[in-house]
Amino acid sequence: MNLLSVSSLSKSFGARVLFSNISFGVGHGEKVALVARNGAGKTTLFKILKGKEIADSGEVVFRKNIRVGFLDQDFQLDESQTIEQLVRSDDNRFVTAIRAYEHAVAESEKPGSPSRSLDDALALMNEIDAWSYEERAAEILSRLGIRDLSQRVATLSGGQKKRVALALVLINTPDLLVMDEPTNHLDVEMIEWLEHYLQNASLSLLLVTHDRYFLDAICSRILELDGTTMYEYRGDFEYFLQKKAEREANTAAEVDKAKNLYRRELEWIRRMPKARGTKAKSRVDAFEEIAAKARQRRQEKKVQLTVKMERLGSKTVELHKITKKYGSKKILDPFTYVFIPGEKIGVVGKNGIGKSTFLRIILGEEQPDTGKVQRGDTVVFGHYSQQGITLKEDKRILEVVREIADFIPLANGQSLSASQLLTRVNFPPEAQHSFVSKLSGGEKRRLYLLTVLMKNPNFLVLDEPTNDLDIQTLQTLEEFLDEFQGCVLIVSHDRYFMDRLADHIFAFEGDGEIKDFPGNYTEYREWKQNQKQEKPGEPTASSISDVPQADSLSKPPNKRSFKVQRELETLEKEITELEKSKKAVEEKLSSGLSDYEEIKKLGDELTRINETLDAKSMRWLELSEEA
Repeated sequence: MNLLSVSSLSKSFGARVLFSNISFGVGHGEKVALVARNGAGKTTLFKILKGKEIADSGEVVFRKNIRVGFLDQDFQLDESQTIEQLVRSDDNRFVTAIRAYEHAVAESEKPGSPSRSLDDALALMNEIDAWSYEERAAEILSRLGIRDLSQRVATLSGGQKKRVALALVLINTPDLLVMDEPTNHLDVEMIEWLEHYLQNASLSLLLVTHDRYFLDAICSRILELDGTTMYEYRGDFEYFLQKKAEREANTAAEVDKAKNLYRRELEWIRRMPKARGTKAKSRVDAFEEIAAKARQRRQEKKVQLTVKMERLGSKTVELHKITKKYGSKKILDPFTYVFIPGEKIGVVGKNGIGKSTFLRIILGEEQPDTGKVQRGDTVVFGHYSQQGITLKEDKRILEVVREIADFIPLANGQSLSASQLLTRVNFPPEAQHSFVSKLSGGEKRRLYLLTVLMKNPNFLVLDEPTNDLDIQTLQTLEEFLDEFQGCVLIVSHDRYFMDRLADHIFAFEGDGEIKDFPGNYTEYREWKQNQKQEKPGEPTASSISDVPQADSLSKPPNKRSFKVQRELETLEKEITELEKSKKAVEEKLSSGLSDYEEIKKLGDELTRINETLDAKSMRWLELSEEA
C-alpha cells in the first residue's frame, strides 16, 4: 500500500502550466527520486504535498497514522532559540513522550496520585525508545558538523541552519521522508554518512537531488517532471538517461508523422463540400486531434555555454611558500604550487577546514601570513562564489545581463545580444522581463553562472557551483569545463562532477596540510581507505610525500609479482637506451648531411626506434596499471 498517493494533480500560475493531471505514489520502503529542470515546478509540488500551496485540481493522500518528515528549501527555524532548545522543543513523538513521562513522574510524587498515568507514560517511552532520543540527536548533529549545541540559531550560517534542519527531520525517524536537495551545504564525508544512513533506514523516501552518485546509491525509481507531464523510470540514473532519450526520439517521430498526415488531411478539409455527413464529421473531429499533435513544439531546451576566453599567457598563478592561520588554527602550512594552463584541480576537505580561504588568497581577496602569490598579467579570474548572486528583487533578468554588456563575444568570433545569450541558457524571450525575485533557486544560480562567464575569464574559481543546478545544466557545465582551455579550480561536494573533471585533487587534510593527489576524487578516497587498512610496519599516509607520484598513488598499491617487477625494470632500461639512440639519430639528421642514401637510412632507423619505443612504453604503462 502507498504511504503517499497523488492523483490527477494540476497547478498553473496564470497562463503558465507547471504540471497537468500528474499521478504517482510512494510505497512502503520505496526510495524515489524526482528530477526536473529548474523552474519546472518541483518546489511547488513539494509545497502542495506539505499543504503550503493549493493545487488547481487533483488530490494528495497520505496513509493514516504515519509520520511524515519534510526538508524543503525554504525551511524556518526559531532564530531566538539555541540548537539544544530546538531539539528539546521540537514537536515530535519523542519529545511529546518525554514531556508526558516527566509530567507523570512529577504527578506520581504527590500523595494519593494514581500510578496508572506513570505506567502508561513508561510503556510509551519503552515502545518508541524515547530514552535514547537525546543521544541519537547529539550523534546525528555531530555527524552533520554541529557540535556546539549552545549556539543560537541566529548566529549560524545558512549552511549550518540547513544542517540543523536536516538533523531535526532525521531525529524524528519519520515513516515517509520528503527531501529537497539535502546534500547542499554538506561536505563529502557528511554526504557519504547521509547516503549510508538513508540506505539502511527503514523508511520511504521522496527525494529531489542533482547529486547523481547520491541518487544512484539510494533510489531505484526515478520520476521526471517534464513539460507539465510526469514520467516514471524503474532503474538507475544511466537507465533513466537511456529511456528518456528513447522517449524523446519516439515523441519526435510521432510529431513528424502527425505533420505529414496533417498536410494530407488539410487538403481534404479544404476540398470538402460544406454539407457534411456523419462520416465526414468524424473525419473532421479526427483532423482536430491530428492538428493538435502536429502543432506540438519540439523545443530543444539544452543550455548552451559558449563564451570567449581571454588569451592566457604562460604565467598564470604561482604560490610560493604561503602560510595562513587564524589564532591557533592552521589553514595553510608552507605551500608551493605553480598552476599550468589547461589543468583542472578539485579541492576537497571538511567544512571549515580552509578551502574558501585558500580560494580568496588565490583571488587576492585575502593575503597570506607569509609567502608570495604571483599572478600573470593576462590572468582574468571568473569567481563563482558559494553565496551566489546578490541582486535587487525588483531587477529584471535582461537588466542583469545588460549591466555587464549589451553584446557578448563568443569563442567562434561571433557575438550575441544579451537577449540571445539568455535564450541560449534557457531563459526564453517571454521570461527575460520577469523579475529576479520570481526565479527559483536553481534559475538564480544559472543566471549567476552566466554573469561570471560573460566576463571572458581564463582562470575559473568555482566554489560549490553545483548547488541548486538541475541535472541538465550540470551536464552542460561539465561539457563546457571539459573543453575550457584555461585553469579551473573547483570546490564541490558533487562526487560525480569532481570525477568527471578533476585532473588531480588538492586534499585539505587538516593542520594546514594540503596533499596534491594525482587522480580524481574516487581514486583519492580509495587510496585514503587503503592507507587506513595498512598493516603495522608498512608505509603510512604520513610517510608519503606531500606530492605523491602518479604511478604509485593513482591506484591503491598492490604487491607486484616478481615476474612483473622484473619485466618493468627491464623495460625501463630498454626505454632509456631507445631514447638515447633516438637522440643520437636525430642529431645526425640535423647535422647537415647531404648523402641521400645516408639520410634515408637514418630516417628508416628513426621510424623503427619510434615504433619500438611506443610499443615498449605502452607495455610499461599496462604493467604499471596492473601493478
